[in-house]
Amino acid sequence: MKLTEYLLAEFDREVERSRRALEQVPTGKYDWKPHDKSMIFGALANMVATIPMWINMEINQDELDVAPTDGSKMEQKRMDSSEELLKALDKTASDLRSVLEKTTDEHLMTSWRLLARGQVVIEAPRYEMIQDTIHHWAHHRGQMTVYLRLMGAKVPALYGPSADDARF
Repeated sequence: MKLTEYLLAEFDREVERSRRALEQVPTGKYDWKPHDKSMIFGALANMVATIPMWINMEINQDELDVAPTDGSKMEQKRMDSSEELLKALDKTASDLRSVLEKTTDEHLMTSWRLLARGQVVIEAPRYEMIQDTIHHWAHHRGQMTVYLRLMGAKVPALYGPSADDARF
């Protein structure tokens, strides 16, 4: 199996899981967080909806500085509803699917760098960085389901049934 085929199959499964979680986002909870040290719910849900664009960058750019000395140019749009988040997921997923279908295994084996303040944090083949990003996506989606439970919203079946969703 080619790397591109493997990553596309894994990506498709994670998009569907993210969709199930984002469908449960309650309106009016953007700024909610379970603890003072926790991320706000809206930023977390936004990340779940837009992480595919990170993978797009890992394919189309040679590096990304997550903390540039001149300040970040990445803008996070506030999305307050499940509908807005699902629309963002559809867009980022569609864009990434197109990029993944056009790339090659050879390109995915080339080096990619993550920087912070101009310093290399990690350098690895693109396919490894993509896998790490998919795992990062699952991690944040898991956090999001905990937030959903604490807010009294339904937790969808993702890797097996949940107390709210036995469809698995």
